[in-house]
Amino acid sequence: MRDRQTERREATRLEILDAAWALARENGLSQITLRDVANQVGMRAPSLYSHFGSKNAIYDAMFAQAWSEAALEMRDVARRLPSSPRTALKKLARTFFDFEVSDLARHQLMNQRTIPGFEPSPAAYAPAVQVLDDLHEVMAGLGVRDAADIDLYTAIVSGLIDAQQANDPGGDRWSRLLDRAIDMFADNVGIPESVGRKT
Repeated sequence: MRDRQTERREATRLEILDAAWALARENGLSQITLRDVANQVGMRAPSLYSHFGSKNAIYDAMFAQAWSEAALEMRDVARRLPSSPRTALKKLARTFFDFEVSDLARHQLMNQRTIPGFEPSPAAYAPAVQVLDDLHEVMAGLGVRDAADIDLYTAIVSGLIDAQQANDPGGDRWSRLLDRAIDMFADNVGIPESVGRKT
C-alpha cells in the first residue's frame, strides 16, 4: 500500500527546497528567510516549521541534495570513462567543473563557508564524503593512489572552479585552462596518454 501522507510530506519538502534554491539564486544564499520561503510555496511561516525546524535545517537539506546530485553525476560519468587514463582524468574534471559552475548558489553552499553558523550535519555531509570516496576508487583504477596526489587533483579542479565563478561567471576564461592543468597534473604523477604507454 502507498503511504500517501508520507508522499505528500516529501513532495512538500521538495517544493520548499526548490523555493529556497530559487531565492538563493535570485538574492544570494545568506538572504534566504523562512518567511520568504513560506511565501514562495504559499504557506504560513509557522507551518514551515513542521517540515524544517530552522533556516539551517533548510540549508542542511539543500547541502545534502546538492552533493547527492553531484554523486549521481560523477558515478554516471565514472561508468563511461574512456580507456585512456589521461582522457579519463580530463572527463572526470570536466564533469565536476561543469556541474559546479552551472549554479553559483549551489557551488557556494557545497564548497564555501558563506553562511555564518551553518555546518552540515553528518547525514547531510555523507554524500560529499561518498563523492570523495568514489573519486579515490576511480583514481586508483587510473593509477593514482597517493592521497596527496588526489588532494592535488581536487585542489587544481576546485581552484579553477573558484576562479571561474569569481572572475568570469558564465564565461570560459578558466574553463579553457582545465585540460591544460590536468595534463600538467598527469605529467607530474606519471599518467600515460594511453593504456600501456608511459609519458
